[in-house]
Amino acid sequence: MLIRYKKAFEKIAMGLLSFMPSEKDLKQLQQTIQTYETKENWQLFLWKEEDIIGVVGVEVIDDRTVEIHHLCVNPSHRYQGIGKQMLNAVREIYKDKEIVANEMIESFFTKCLTEEAEN
Repeated sequence: MLIRYKKAFEKIAMGLLSFMPSEKDLKQLQQTIQTYETKENWQLFLWKEEDIIGVVGVEVIDDRTVEIHHLCVNPSHRYQGIGKQMLNAVREIYKDKEIVANEMIESFFTKCLTEEAEN
């Protein structure tokens, strides 16, 4: 289940985001969290099962488009379809908008859409 980021989840969110290659540097990671906390059109969501095991961050570009900037699942929970579930949950939240991915997660995003089209 996707839940909205709150300041109380900052350490968990930073830990999950740090698994992404672009967020290895602490200053960059702090800047990313600050962006999600301060920019109204940027939203960070956490994936919660028993524990919080994933994170997905989006930017509402305009009234038609949402861009996914970050998507990460705790390494011990990967290859179980959680990333795909997170994408589907984001698509449900923004069902009236086109969902696009930035270059960092585009290949994963495309793979999920391709698998969906084949089923």
